Amino acid sequence: MLLTQGLRQAGVGLLTLRRIYCLSRAAHTSAQKVEYKPIKKVMVANRGEIAIRVFRACTELGFRTVAVYSEQDTGQMHRQKADEAYLIGRGLPPVAAYLHIPDIIKVAKENNVDAIHPGYGFLSERSDFAQACADAGVRFVGPSPEVVRKMGDKVEARAIAISAGVPVVPGTDAPISALQEAQEFANTYGFPIIFKAAYGGGGRGMRVVREYEELEENYQRAYSEALAAFGNGALFVEKFIEKPRHIEVQILGDKYGNVIHLYERDCSIQRRHQKVVEVAPAAQLDPHLRDRLTADSVNLAKQVGYENAGTVEFLLDKHGKHYFIEVNSRLQVEHTVTEEITDVDLVHAQLRVCEGWSLPELGLKQDKIQINGSAIQCRVTTEDPARGFQPDTGRLEVFRSGEGMGIRLDSASAFQGAVISPHYDSLLVKVIASGKDLPTAATKMNRALAEFRVRGVKVGLSVCSHHPPH
Repeated sequence: MLLTQGLRQAGVGLLTLRRIYCLSRAAHTSAQKVEYKPIKKVMVANRGEIAIRVFRACTELGFRTVAVYSEQDTGQMHRQKADEAYLIGRGLPPVAAYLHIPDIIKVAKENNVDAIHPGYGFLSERSDFAQACADAGVRFVGPSPEVVRKMGDKVEARAIAISAGVPVVPGTDAPISALQEAQEFANTYGFPIIFKAAYGGGGRGMRVVREYEELEENYQRAYSEALAAFGNGALFVEKFIEKPRHIEVQILGDKYGNVIHLYERDCSIQRRHQKVVEVAPAAQLDPHLRDRLTADSVNLAKQVGYENAGTVEFLLDKHGKHYFIEVNSRLQVEHTVTEEITDVDLVHAQLRVCEGWSLPELGLKQDKIQINGSAIQCRVTTEDPARGFQPDTGRLEVFRSGEGMGIRLDSASAFQGAVISPHYDSLLVKVIASGKDLPTAATKMNRALAEFRVRGVKVGLSVCSHHPPH
């Protein structure tokens, strides 16, 4: 408010400043033959905390926001945080509503939406959705449809990694079509091995096999899980790395071939192949290994012409060797810790890249990206540890969160009176603690988690508080 009043007293309005800024930028970029298409309105084809996260970034950039919601989400906070909100998937099951591409595109076109941000989950890694946006003349805030397709096909992504000189775990070159192929792989490389869904992730269709007698049963289960979750039961087989660290590198590319990394995150603390705690940067990581991980990630991204934000995931074995797993062609749940240690707003960057800005124009040059301190994220979920972490639902009768210096909370339903739906992901709030080093961040995290008071719905606070790294 004070800033706005001061500008007005000086005879300069914020809109005038924005207009002058855009004109001067257009003059600057025209010499570089850069195509710049300003965004005025952004839809988020998602719900919950990630929708609100994107809406906040849009508001800061002066973009109008559009929410979509299912019939079950009429009272959800993300609907209220947007400038406009529209019902999609009338008569459809809750999750199916957010997967109904025709409805989403229809709303976007009818309401002059310039760009659609997919968030994470739902349609975020669906190349057909990215293509539908392009066909409708609406920008997709992410990579091109072809890159989304290539990265979503784990077998093709693996082949691209090999061609880029990135080390991979021994595995099949294509999806297997019969149990016999898995048997032949095990005979060649030995046990343990792991089945993975070729067209999806999140732990579904993933089965570790440690001996020959378990092979057939786990093959059938992995196939069934993959088919149910992704509509395709295709599997591929890899040698299983025992007790690896799970390290991922944040990358960012623009439309002009520039790619940078924003260092790495350690996501090794998982439950049922789902991340629980994420740390940036990775603790006790050899600097030379960090250089190899980040260089491999950038090289892989350049190999496919990667645009916008993405994550390259690796396994790190006990000998310090790293192996490519996959590329997530979207914003990650844990992008927050990278933002905290680099002071780069990744959603701002996504939207600006989508407009046509180059990374250098945004001040995002590799030598300018530095690690500053440490950050930890804990995912507080509405799951009951006493019942094997089964999702819990109901109304939050009491909700008081941890607060204070160095604590960031990203949420959508974390408030007294909120109704926790049984239809969607169990994430209640992301707690992010940052400090000058990892012990400081861990101390802040433990203190913040201890301050939480939640009644009405069971939450998995104990899981987080037992795991923050020191």
